[in-house]
Amino acid sequence: MAADHERSDNEAERTDVLPPVPPEGDSERTDRISDRPLTTEAPTVVGTGWGGGPWPWAGWLTAGAPNPGAPTAPTMPAAPVGAPATRWRRWRRPGLVAACVVGAFALLYGLDLVTSQGDVPRGVVVAGVDVGGMDRTTAEQRLHERVDPRLARPVPVRAGDVNTTVDPVAAGLGVDWPATLAAAGEQPLNPWTRLTSLFTARRVDVVPRVDGAKLAAAVQGLRGKVDRAPVEGTVRFEGTEPVPVEPKAGQQLDVDGATSALRSHWADGEPVQVPVGTTPVRTSPEAVRQALDSVARPAVSGPVVVHGEGRDAVIDPTAIAGALSFEPAASGGWLTAKLDQQKLIAALKPQLAPTERPGQDARIVFDTGRPTVLPSVDGHGVDWGKSLAGLLDVVKRTDNRAITAQYVDQPAKLTTDAANKLGITDVIGEFTTGGFAQDSGMNIHRVADQVNGAIVKPGETFSLNGYTGPRTAAQGYVEAGVIEHGAPAREIGGGISQFATTLYNAAYFAAMTDAGHKEHSYYISRYPPAREATVFQNPDGSSVIDLKFRNDDPTGVAIQTIWTPQSITVRLWGTKRYSVESIPGQRRDFTPPNTVTQPAGPNCHEGNGAPGFTTDDTRVIRDLSGREVRRQTHTVKYDPQPKIVCAPPPPRGRP
Repeated sequence: MAADHERSDNEAERTDVLPPVPPEGDSERTDRISDRPLTTEAPTVVGTGWGGGPWPWAGWLTAGAPNPGAPTAPTMPAAPVGAPATRWRRWRRPGLVAACVVGAFALLYGLDLVTSQGDVPRGVVVAGVDVGGMDRTTAEQRLHERVDPRLARPVPVRAGDVNTTVDPVAAGLGVDWPATLAAAGEQPLNPWTRLTSLFTARRVDVVPRVDGAKLAAAVQGLRGKVDRAPVEGTVRFEGTEPVPVEPKAGQQLDVDGATSALRSHWADGEPVQVPVGTTPVRTSPEAVRQALDSVARPAVSGPVVVHGEGRDAVIDPTAIAGALSFEPAASGGWLTAKLDQQKLIAALKPQLAPTERPGQDARIVFDTGRPTVLPSVDGHGVDWGKSLAGLLDVVKRTDNRAITAQYVDQPAKLTTDAANKLGITDVIGEFTTGGFAQDSGMNIHRVADQVNGAIVKPGETFSLNGYTGPRTAAQGYVEAGVIEHGAPAREIGGGISQFATTLYNAAYFAAMTDAGHKEHSYYISRYPPAREATVFQNPDGSSVIDLKFRNDDPTGVAIQTIWTPQSITVRLWGTKRYSVESIPGQRRDFTPPNTVTQPAGPNCHEGNGAPGFTTDDTRVIRDLSGREVRRQTHTVKYDPQPKIVCAPPPPRGRP
């Protein structure tokens, strides 16, 4: 019993130091090892450890015959049965797996390097064509096949919200294929890069061959299609139908960015996105809809009645539509409605004219040969500002569409008393010209009638174009002769320059201040040199060349015109303060005329021409005591009037 007890203790002690029970196969091998005799003598080393050294557990394993070639390890205490073998197996299996994986990877890496040497790297895409993994010759051939056909086709371009095209040939765009493939790079040596190239694509931009001047011209050509000013939202009318206008931001082509984008992506086979700058608008589609629904549509839903004194007028939807407009509010976001009062007055005034009493300013007449004041008359009429002030609120309604006209007394701007105090009593300047043709005389007569009796108050400036307004056939003017580019021509209102010269000289001798005039380009012999004037208007009546003078006297000036079939006289009446002397200068710096040949016919008038020259005129102004007040010299350079030759057309050659 004692022996058995002792054995159990030993086994228990041994069990305490043994590792966990291995799987069944390992248990069998452990049992076999355990049957071998153990010894505490120096064990035989089986194999070597890391770096050629002994395995860490070599001193523990004692089973089997000694290995005569193995080194002897120091004597170590006996190891527990089974421990060294189990630990060795745990280390061996993962190591073998790792070694196999590393070896296989190394083998595949080496094969990949050998087989792909000199090729385009895997995953490379050029102009939308996958050429990865190909040799360079094959890759270039593939690019020529796939891409070259589209190189001559228009390149689609997207610029903001504009779709257009660019002709690549005209834009000087081409591709350098060898340089493009060279830009793809060489096969990478990094194992990870080579691995990821199996699953990814890398885009390589084409290397362009570009004619810079042609490309710049093509990009500038895009601006006409792309650039636009911002369009604010509004509502316009087609007749009486309101039409919404959606807001649209402005855009401007980014020239540098567009040039770069076309150089890099024109051959990609996809629309080239080119950058644009934008100019925002202040309105919104919601603002347009609100203005359309709340103002525009109600405004033209029916007429508006205007109650006058004893008579009514009507603003029909057509007149409302013509006067109503919209503009962005000052704070932005919404639209503000506006009514053009002048257009509304034009529609209403003829209807309400019988309810008004026109006023009349005091006038100067010359029925007795001397200036006489024709008394002024005060008027009574519609105060349009007050009458139309609330109309915008009325047109927003669809019912109760009526307003009441407000009337006011309208005193004359120039009263009888004020006219009598202007001091218009003496002739202060006068001039006469003659020698005009009958048709020119008709125009001179017409303008003289318009100007006769005109009053220039102290400090005011008289403008001939401004006073007469448009001088067209509708105002009673006819076609007459003019000088155009040195040759005779005809146009409506011809001959007015003679009246302008006559008026200029009358103001000259009245000591009026010159406020702007222009001489004829060519000297006309019936006028004094450097002391004449011309005028000109556009067909719409807008002024181009005008005659102006200012009254700097403390008293007023009245203009009298006297027309006869042979002459025109202009007199300025006022208060006599000055005497005026004209001192003509010598002609100098003559320039000969050139010859102009025109086709023979009724419109060609031959002439010998005249030389050009430069001359002066000095105006000396003295007070009534003879003291010189001021002296002014004016210099004029006249162009030579060309010699006109009428030549028959050259004979036609035989067919």
